[in-house]
Amino acid sequence: MTPERIARLRAVLDKRQPDLTVLTDFVHKQRNLSAIVRNCDAVGIQTLHAVIGDEDYKAFRGTAMGSHSWVDVKRHREPLAVLDVLKSSGYQILAAHLDEHTVDYRAVDYTRPSAILLGAERRGVSDVALTRVDHCIAIPMVGMVESFNVAVAAGIILAEAQRQRAAADMYHRPRLDPDTWSRLFFEWGHPRVRDYCRERGLAYPPLNEEGEIDNPSGWYARVRAGAAPLEDQGHD
Repeated sequence: MTPERIARLRAVLDKRQPDLTVLTDFVHKQRNLSAIVRNCDAVGIQTLHAVIGDEDYKAFRGTAMGSHSWVDVKRHREPLAVLDVLKSSGYQILAAHLDEHTVDYRAVDYTRPSAILLGAERRGVSDVALTRVDHCIAIPMVGMVESFNVAVAAGIILAEAQRQRAAADMYHRPRLDPDTWSRLFFEWGHPRVRDYCRERGLAYPPLNEEGEIDNPSGWYARVRAGAAPLEDQGHD
């Protein structure tokens, strides 16, 4: 890697927000889901949770490989389990949804651990997912249309989350835990070796201060000899 590439990866990782996430509730159009993933990357979200069917997920994976490289997309078959995990971890669940209790999307505190719940355009957030919601939020509309496209709405809401977090200096210090930071730095900087290790169940080799594999010929020799550490001793 060039020094410029290393500096870019480090700068992006130092701004990742581990306590901000998005959960899509059967957003099945590939272009919408791909755009939401790009929105997540742009504001420093590392993990997106997607409730999505088998065929839609396969189609999405085929169209989102660029943004998929920078954001971890965790697939779920239904929303309640992941919502319960998020709530038990201290996240507030914010649904983009209109009801009698909906508030302006700018009125909530995004500096708290937050999960933004987005439903499909026509169907909206499912009734079962709404049972876990802390606040419903909406973007004020003054035209003839009733709502934004879901990916556009995601971008608007996430921009407000970024604004609040930037004002609170939450982008000015690394917030990922050291193990996650190191894992992502390796995966982003060495995607071919990442795939090689994943296919063979190997731990990632150590990097030197320049971000390159330390003694690569020695590591490959240990791999060929069956002496390289296995995955459970290294990456997740």
